[in-house]
Amino acid sequence: MQRSRFLTFLGIAFIGLAIALGLRWMMPTPAVVDQAQTSLLVSAATSLKDSLEEIKHLYQKSNPNVSLTYNLGASGALLQQIQNGAPADIFISAAKQQMDALGKSEELLPGTSGDLVKNRLALIVPTNSQSVRSFGSLQNSAIKRIAIGEPRSVPAGKYAEQVFQKLKIYDSLKPKFVYANNVRQVLAAVESRNADAGVVYLTDAQISDKVKVAVLASEADHSPIVYPIAVLKRSENPQIAKEFVQFLESDQAQLVFKKYGFIASK
Repeated sequence: MQRSRFLTFLGIAFIGLAIALGLRWMMPTPAVVDQAQTSLLVSAATSLKDSLEEIKHLYQKSNPNVSLTYNLGASGALLQQIQNGAPADIFISAAKQQMDALGKSEELLPGTSGDLVKNRLALIVPTNSQSVRSFGSLQNSAIKRIAIGEPRSVPAGKYAEQVFQKLKIYDSLKPKFVYANNVRQVLAAVESRNADAGVVYLTDAQISDKVKVAVLASEADHSPIVYPIAVLKRSENPQIAKEFVQFLESDQAQLVFKKYGFIASK
């Protein structure tokens, strides 16, 4: 009797196992979701810092699998890094000169370059300063130090130099120049009163309550201030890089740039 019950139990267990395996075989295999993280490195002009950080949060809401890293610096310094083989997927400079250099050396992915935004050049002073009302007033003896970006690597410094030369005051002001490695250092020098005045982009002046704009430079006195953008050939994720460039050019991102004082390029 016990042997008969045992065999019956084994038979029921075998049938149950067979049914379970059959059902498992019949059930569709769930699709494997690709959770691989894609990394993008964007080398960009320092003056874009605040707007790019806000855009990063917007972009990653709809693209959580893309990890964005910004390498911010003077456009000339970023150019040298790229020319020396540094990794980067996208380059955004504050002047055409640096982008043109990469174009000539065939470093850019064809069909990805264009102008992202534009800017204005501003002469700034500490908020309570009353002695500077024009570029010409920088010649006053009370103005001892004028902060500008290093013209060889900082486009804002090059634009400032062009303005001074156009107004024929460059030679008289040159002994007063204090050179900075990027435009945010110029801003900091005026904020801390280590400089009596400085030349920055309008967008930089607008983020500080410690400085004010004495005067905007006439756009006729310097080269157009444009921010070209392109995907680099060395990018390991060119399609994702192109999609991020398209996002930067979208209405959503352009509204953020406008919020920080940039001007649409189109």
